[in-house]
Amino acid sequence: MAGGINLQTNWSTKASNSISGKQFLQLFPAMAAISFFLIGPLTFILIYSFLTPGTYGGVEWQFSTESYLQFLFERDLITDELIFENAYLLVFLRSLVLALIATISCLLIGFPTAFFIATRSEHNRNMWVLLITVPYWVNLLIRTVSMLFILRDEGPINAALIGTGIISEPIHMAYTNFAIGMGLIYSYLPFMVLPVYASLERFDFRLMKAAYDLYAGRWSILLRVILPVVKPGLIAGSLLVFIPCLGAFIAPDILGGGKKLMIGNLIAMQFQASRNWPFGSAAAMILLTIVLIALTVAARQPRPGKEVA
Repeated sequence: MAGGINLQTNWSTKASNSISGKQFLQLFPAMAAISFFLIGPLTFILIYSFLTPGTYGGVEWQFSTESYLQFLFERDLITDELIFENAYLLVFLRSLVLALIATISCLLIGFPTAFFIATRSEHNRNMWVLLITVPYWVNLLIRTVSMLFILRDEGPINAALIGTGIISEPIHMAYTNFAIGMGLIYSYLPFMVLPVYASLERFDFRLMKAAYDLYAGRWSILLRVILPVVKPGLIAGSLLVFIPCLGAFIAPDILGGGKKLMIGNLIAMQFQASRNWPFGSAAAMILLTIVLIALTVAARQPRPGKEVA
């Protein structure tokens, strides 16, 4: 009897090892692609951030932390002393603020939109989801340029306001932080709507009726019944909006007119115009650190029905 149990245990162990081997073979192409196209380039960027910039671009293979110091300090040409300089810090702060504003705005717009879609019939839900995604079949560059035509002084918004007599002169919206924020919201709004809708679609709306029967108010139902269930979708949507907004390049370049730099523009400028590859790499690593912090905070959020030890 004991021999039979041992034989069965050994067979189960071999079977599990065989399954894990098959799973490894199935995961190997994805792991190889991630290693080659993500980990490899990031490793080069990390190494380049600690090197010395070349005279005409590129790098010199001499270890230096000057690129990270350049983010907050500037060397005096005469005394060679470090002087605090907040120009690059302001670029990062502007990027963080605009990304947060865009994320909160997408959340305020996307949650009611997703709730409206989730409460329709199945046929109407599919139609509304299609309408949400259809405009985003167009290239991001074309959509951003179209937003510029809408926000310019001669655009339809100013024309409508002047035509109705609300204003007498055009409101200057193009090439401002407001235009960049509008471009970010327009570009990444579906990234908020779709994850929230996916969570609401699985929500049992009978819980709302039960809460109404127990004399709960609308805000109580929203805060205590709906939001705890759809919290994973809210977190996923917020990350999907915040991270691309933080490193956005096209919206600040077109809608900001190249005057309102964000992190993505700063990094691109170092590799293209300034030819300072180490500092561009250092800025990219700082951006990556911010993203990893955001992902770590989101990953530590407790899931519904589970408690953090």
